[in-house]
Amino acid sequence: MAVKIRLRRMGAKKAPFYRVVVADSRFPRDGRFIEEIGYYDPTKTPSVIKIDSEKAKDWIAKGAQPTDTVKALIKKASAQ
Repeated sequence: MAVKIRLRRMGAKKAPFYRVVVADSRFPRDGRFIEEIGYYDPTKTPSVIKIDSEKAKDWIAKGAQPTDTVKALIKKASAQ
């Protein structure tokens, strides 16, 4: 099972916010997921990033691959 840490799009049309989830790579973007570890809201100024870094590190240690965007968000969230 290939596990990814990726964004799940939520919100209304033209007003998105994203949840950071751990999901099987075979499932659709907004489909079933294993665990929710945070959220990202780019519509606010400044954008809101809230990620549980302990859970993210734990999943990465278990072999989950973060997407490029999530990798950048984790880095940004840990700097805050």
